[in-house]
Amino acid sequence: MALPAVEVTHSPENKFREYLASRPRPQRFTDQQRDMVRYVFAQHNHFDAEHLIDEMKRSGLRLSRATAYRTLAKLVDAGLLRRLDLGDRTVFEHDYGYPQHEHLCCRQCGQMIEFQSSQIDAIIRDVAGQYGFQVSGHSFFIHGLCSDCNRARMTKRRLDLV
Repeated sequence: MALPAVEVTHSPENKFREYLASRPRPQRFTDQQRDMVRYVFAQHNHFDAEHLIDEMKRSGLRLSRATAYRTLAKLVDAGLLRRLDLGDRTVFEHDYGYPQHEHLCCRQCGQMIEFQSSQIDAIIRDVAGQYGFQVSGHSFFIHGLCSDCNRARMTKRRLDLV
């Protein structure tokens, strides 16, 4: 299921440029940062820093490791990306222009499936209301096996019975 885009007033590139200019000590928007923002927002997938660096270099774009890590932190701070800590791994996903959603995470192949649930949203609102808590966001991950990995596991089990 593809998540519907949320209408935004600025492009991610302009939003990041605005963020850098509004810092206590304004920072310039470099060519490497521009290339990175364009590359990240040209596709929608979950990625880690090393994967991003490798993919950009394969695409012929110049990006230093230090710039990548610093820019990812700034993109999170600017509200353009969300950092997802999965225990043994940290991945990033778009936050700007995408709706609140949940994740199914396959513990075998690493696939992440995004979904929305009005029932989960209602539970969060109800629980927060009971405690007078103002929600600013949430992360909900369900860990298990995706259908492909589960099917492969079940096939192996049947073969073990023969």
